Amino acid sequence: MASWRTSTSIASLLGLLSFLLLHCSTTSTAIRVSTIIHNPSPMKLPIFREAPAFRNGDSCGSEEAYRIHIAMTLDANYLRGTMAAVLSMLQHSTCPENLSFHFLCAHSDSELVSSIKSTFPFLNFTIYRFDSNRVRGKISKSIRQALDQPLNYARIYLADILPADVKRVIYLDSDLVVVDDVGKLWGVDMEDNVLAAPEYCHANFTLYFNDAFWSDPVLSKTFQGRNPCYFNTGVMVVDVEKWRRGGYTKKVEQWMAFQKQKRIYHLGSLPPFLLVLAGNIKAVNHRWNQHGLGGDNFEGKCRNLHPGPISLLHWSGKGKPWLRLDSRKPCVVDHLWAPYDLYRSSRHFLED
Repeated sequence: MASWRTSTSIASLLGLLSFLLLHCSTTSTAIRVSTIIHNPSPMKLPIFREAPAFRNGDSCGSEEAYRIHIAMTLDANYLRGTMAAVLSMLQHSTCPENLSFHFLCAHSDSELVSSIKSTFPFLNFTIYRFDSNRVRGKISKSIRQALDQPLNYARIYLADILPADVKRVIYLDSDLVVVDDVGKLWGVDMEDNVLAAPEYCHANFTLYFNDAFWSDPVLSKTFQGRNPCYFNTGVMVVDVEKWRRGGYTKKVEQWMAFQKQKRIYHLGSLPPFLLVLAGNIKAVNHRWNQHGLGGDNFEGKCRNLHPGPISLLHWSGKGKPWLRLDSRKPCVVDHLWAPYDLYRSSRHFLED
């Protein structure tokens, strides 16, 4: 298969936004497959077009030292988003053959594996079964049902699930597209931190915990000596070795257990991450998480892009671009996701 250049560059897409409201070179790549899954899927999966093969540029190394590890969860309800996210990374990567995907799945599912193989025949990926029983007794009801799914907590257990030879991993949600070379994010200098992510210190950090937390004389001192800022756990670079050595999985679980005894927050898997790591992470440029494009957690109303350069667009919040496009009531920003949609029945693929 020949390499493929998308018909709409990020510059032209953002130009389209300028026309409607208000930016992508491609490279190509070939990749191998490795999986561990067997059982049939209980629901009918969407059918996707086959993606082109993407090849490494001349400057790319092929040794394992150049491997870029990316972890995502794999769920039938978000599969369309996952496919778009993977395509966006391959398309914009200088060395797409060096991308290695690690998919965490709640069920052994041969149809999910088949869907990925048929859509990305050259993709280098492994699927791991995440045992939902690890978190079932630890999850507290939050403000939105989707946030309470066990798979949403799988990111806490990356260090336990990934092979020992994986030293660093980029964790990404499924409701995003990467419009820059993901290798730039991979190469961030973590400066001895266990986690790197964009920080948002202008946000009102106190709102992520309730009055019971801030009025408690002991709990309210949790962040003492730190300058805690909000960060979104849908885009993180994790030093897996440091996470293992520091026992961070246990630290996060302890706050989840405390939440079961005394309710101190209302969101899902985010607050325990903040409790353990806020103020002690490596800050990454905001261009790597243009988040909130899905609106709030209740209504998911349309939101505009924040000013500044963009490397990653993230539809965090209730509104997902594929659902809004299918309903014929898309937000303007959803047209930036549409070119990466491989859903075979999609009518939303933009062409020049």
